[in-house]
This record gives sequence, C-alpha cells and structure tokens, in this order.
Amino acid sequence: MLETDLYPPVKSFLEAQGYEVKGEVGKLDVMAMRGDEPPVIVELKTGFSLSLFHQGVERLSICDTVYICVPRPKGKSGIKSLKRNSSLCRRLGLGLLTVRVSDNFVEAHVDPTPYVPRKSKKKTEKHLREFQRLVGDPNTGGSTRQGLVTAYRQDALKCLGFLEGHGPTKASKIAKITGVPTARNLMSNNHYGWFERVDKGIYWLSPKGQAALGEYEADLDAIRDLYQVPE
Repeated sequence: MLETDLYPPVKSFLEAQGYEVKGEVGKLDVMAMRGDEPPVIVELKTGFSLSLFHQGVERLSICDTVYICVPRPKGKSGIKSLKRNSSLCRRLGLGLLTVRVSDNFVEAHVDPTPYVPRKSKKKTEKHLREFQRLVGDPNTGGSTRQGLVTAYRQDALKCLGFLEGHGPTKASKIAKITGVPTARNLMSNNHYGWFERVDKGIYWLSPKGQAALGEYEADLDAIRDLYQVPE
C-alpha cells in the first residue's frame, strides 16, 4: 500500500463527517475543514516510524487536531505494535487512524487530546524502596536485566555471608544481625536455592549456597564492608 492509496479512504472517512478535504496543502498530506471549526490534519505513511511521530508533533504547531495514518498492522506482532503506538500517540497528543488494506475501512484508534500524565504512586514507592535498599551502586546503568544485582539478591547475599561464618542459625538471629527483616521468608522461599532448613526456624547453606560463596565473593565482600556482617 502506497501513501497515495491511503488518501481516498481517509478523504471519504472525513467527508462522511461533514468535512471538506484537500490533499497536499503546503507540506500537509491531508487537510480538512468543517465550517468555522479549527482544521484537521492527517499525515499519511506506510508504517510507523520515528520520523512519522516527529512530523505529527511538528504539525501540532499549526492546529491541535492532528492524526497520523498507517495501514492497519496484521498478526500478533502487528496488534502489539498498534497498541504501543496508540499509547505513544496519546502521550504526544496525536490522533491515530488506520486503513484496513482488504476493504479500505478506516478506524480511529486515538483522538488527539492534550496528554496529562498519570503518575503511579505504587510504582514510585516501589522504586524508591528499591533505591533505599540497594547497597552501594552494584549495577552499570544501561545493562540488560539479566544478572543485575537487586536489593532482594543483596538481602539473600547478606544471609548467605552470615551463615558462612556462623553455621546453622535461627532465622530471627540472622534477621537481627544482618538487618534483613524478611530473612525468614527469604530463606524459606529459597528463590536462589542457597538455603535449607535443618530444624524448626534454623537454616544452613545448601550445596548450591556453598557454591555461591565463591561465585559471589566480590559482592559478599562489598556487603560485609558496608554492613559489617560478621565474618
């Protein structure tokens, strides 16, 4: 589908709503007028791209009602792309139209309105807690998620380091000395497989935990230095 193939169905779509429509008005792909109302602008492209969004945002200097229009994406990946780009349009204050190739059906997925960001208090608090709990700065910004040191892992490493020097210990004592209030649940859930319960409320290192002592030696040293976990 060419950009010019998008014009006839978009023109018909707007005319059905009472607009007078003209193509290639100055730098605009489509411009529509209805009585004394502000103009409507539509930018046509054969697919989503960064330049299309740049173009749409630039058109907002002319009027507030700006749509971008692309052929309707197909398949599971197409639906995912449409959902993400619809969200981006809302954030930019742009509208979004698609044209179904099979029958030229035009659908408005997003109408242009000023974007008012909604803050998530829950997400904000979650990241603030993670920042406060994280010991030092163990990760390099921009790294992939795999292998990152989280506050949860650091808590597990504190328990691991303590047990290394003290042998089987009650979870309450580990929590008190290491400063990990969730030590009992952490070792009981055993997400990393480092711990095993040897008696009621008493934990020790599993074979996997013994191996982790060498694997995370540098991290354990850093935690001991900062929190003074006993050797």
